Amino acid sequence: MTLARRTLATLASVTALLLLATSPASANPGPPPTSMASLGDSITRGFNACGWYVDCTSRSFSTGDDSAVNSHYLRIRRVNSAINGRNHNAARTGAKSADLYGQAGTAVSQGVGYVTILIGANDACTSSESTMTSTATFRSNIDSALNRLKSGLPNAKVYVISIPDVHRLWSVGKGSSSARTAWSLFGICQSLLASPTSTAQADVDRRNRVRQRVIDFNGQLAAACAAYGSNCKYDGNAVFGYPFTLAQLSGWDYFHPNATGQQVLATVSYPAGFAW
Repeated sequence: MTLARRTLATLASVTALLLLATSPASANPGPPPTSMASLGDSITRGFNACGWYVDCTSRSFSTGDDSAVNSHYLRIRRVNSAINGRNHNAARTGAKSADLYGQAGTAVSQGVGYVTILIGANDACTSSESTMTSTATFRSNIDSALNRLKSGLPNAKVYVISIPDVHRLWSVGKGSSSARTAWSLFGICQSLLASPTSTAQADVDRRNRVRQRVIDFNGQLAAACAAYGSNCKYDGNAVFGYPFTLAQLSGWDYFHPNATGQQVLATVSYPAGFAW
């Protein structure tokens, strides 16, 4: 190898190391928190993960204490026992992005050092396509909540998690008569799941538009987190991109993660975040 080539190779190696050292994925997240709160909707509440149409916060991927789920809280507790018992779940079943501001206020009042946010599924999964939250309104709601967190908890780490790919929900469940019955009987996510076996172009297009709305929401979540600053991290669409299966959904509604689904959600989301 000539001197010029060796020099170029060395420069390339140094550049790669510098990029690695300064990339968000390798950035030092600081010390693990001594308290945390989870904000969001029924997914964060562990809804239908342990009983018939009830919240099951012990199995929440974020703040739950069920060892099988191995939540963010339990993972942090293994490296910082000071967080023990200081895991607050401020999420609410049925919540939309408009409810996040109030939940942020709860987290501020608790003075926590770490906040997870998973919100938006209910903004897209509505009674009809026409009732979905607009992308602009969604962003405004997210910004308001993040501003409240930044003002009240300026040193806290905020982890924004992408909305799961709800279109995949239709894809993995449309062939199940039990799933189709539950979706219809309980009126679940009819913007997407109405007429689940229809191959009519209008229904195909509708499903694709709902999926696009989720993609747009996730884009706004990423942008809002970037605008927040270094204390906020987005999961890089790790949860959106995960190919969940029917077996990871509740057998009661075929919509919410069951205990296995919550465990997978914790496993997928935690390494993509601060990962203390």
